[in-house]
Amino acid sequence: MKRPLLILAAVVVAVVLLAVGYLGGRHQATPVPTHASAAAPDSAGKVLYWYDPMLPDQHFDKPGLSPMGMQMVPRYADGSGAAGDVVRIDPATVQNLGVRTAPVERRVLSTALRVPGTLAWNPREAVTVSARVDAVVSRLHVRAPYTKVAAGEPLAELLAPQWSSALAEYDALRGAQSADAKALRGAAYERLLALGLTPADIRAASRGAGAAITVHAPQAGTVTALEVREGQRVGAGQTLMTLNGLATVWVEAALPQAVAGTVHAGTPVTVTVDAFPGQEFHGSVETLLPDLDSATRTQRARIVLGNPDGRLSPGLFATVQLNPAEAEAMPVVPSDALIATGQQTRVIVAETDGRFRPLAVRTGRSADGYTEILDGLHGGEKVVVSGQFLIDSEASLSGALGRLGEDGATPAAATSAAHPASSHDAHAGHAMPAGGQP
Repeated sequence: MKRPLLILAAVVVAVVLLAVGYLGGRHQATPVPTHASAAAPDSAGKVLYWYDPMLPDQHFDKPGLSPMGMQMVPRYADGSGAAGDVVRIDPATVQNLGVRTAPVERRVLSTALRVPGTLAWNPREAVTVSARVDAVVSRLHVRAPYTKVAAGEPLAELLAPQWSSALAEYDALRGAQSADAKALRGAAYERLLALGLTPADIRAASRGAGAAITVHAPQAGTVTALEVREGQRVGAGQTLMTLNGLATVWVEAALPQAVAGTVHAGTPVTVTVDAFPGQEFHGSVETLLPDLDSATRTQRARIVLGNPDGRLSPGLFATVQLNPAEAEAMPVVPSDALIATGQQTRVIVAETDGRFRPLAVRTGRSADGYTEILDGLHGGEKVVVSGQFLIDSEASLSGALGRLGEDGATPAAATSAAHPASSHDAHAGHAMPAGGQP
């Protein structure tokens, strides 16, 4: 009987202790809200009014909860003005957030551009070999495309009745003595030249070299197109083959629209290809083609490269480095410091005493991790490069961004409106509305 009584006594004691703890907890003082702790100013100052961070334009005479249920925060006399566009965060919170800043420097960004390119034939070095008269291809000396030939090398032999009759007429007047006969012989010679025969062809036919006329290569190059076969009948003007020289080649480089404006005719370039590692080929931009690639939205630059040894082959992929002329020094910030919203781009400028100011800027081109600032900064300021999004959220709650020109104001107008007229005191808990306590 003693054991059940002891167990019952222990249960009663436990219930009594729990009741005492519960009642004691209810009588403890209610903890001060985070925003209430923010009400204590860093220095003595008169409270002008209280406001809801979500609706900073509504002012109240005493603290408490706003109509939206938010804890209101004070506006002090040391921050005179209507609503201010500066966010102030105590140093401890700044340290906890890991806020880092970087100075705004004036420098010239690297102008070297690296873009892809493709080697192509230079059409200016292309020559078409065609039949001047109706003929039959009796023999082909070049039987496959992309055969390299030297200047004067035989390409094909043609049998042409029109050539044969003209040559017979010229030979018949060979021994003429009269002036009229000599004039006729001269006219027959000019006719042979007009029919496409060269003086060497005429001399060879006169020596009885054969009825077929040999067509020779007008220049050194590569047969890029072979249009006929042996035994084929061809008409006057029909293309037999096409020769293309390799003394120079074209490189077509694809330029993004953002940098196409910095390139012009004469811009020096350096080309490298994987086929020849460690070797560089130098040239210059000949022209920018007026049409853009509809698929990639890039503009093509035509570059002429010397190729005296013929090593560069059309079709090779290349890396093209362009070196535009140096530009003037501009204010630059680390690209990580930019906050892009789609409507504007801004930075967070760090001022003294833990004050931060959002500032709209107009950006230029980017290179090497930095971005040019065309309007909004002048150099010498400090911008936040780490933790700026949390400060930007605080500025949004305090209404600073609405006065910054979020509705479409230009960066220049936003700059003139961004001089601090008052400050917003933010406690550690209030400085991170989107991220919670640090």
